[in-house]
Amino acid sequence: MTLVSALLAATVSPWWLLLTTFVGLNLAQSSITGFCPAAVVLRRLGVSSGCAFR
Repeated sequence: MTLVSALLAATVSPWWLLLTTFVGLNLAQSSITGFCPAAVVLRRLGVSSGCAFR
């Protein structure tokens, strides 16, 4: 997601850097707290969890 948003920022609009920033902050928060909002969404969609978040 970070690479896609950085590519969009380089080719389409610099406003896509906001998505890059959001994803980066979410990754940092997840590494510190162990809580990943994306894991919660994927779990509700029926995707099995990996070894990082249970």
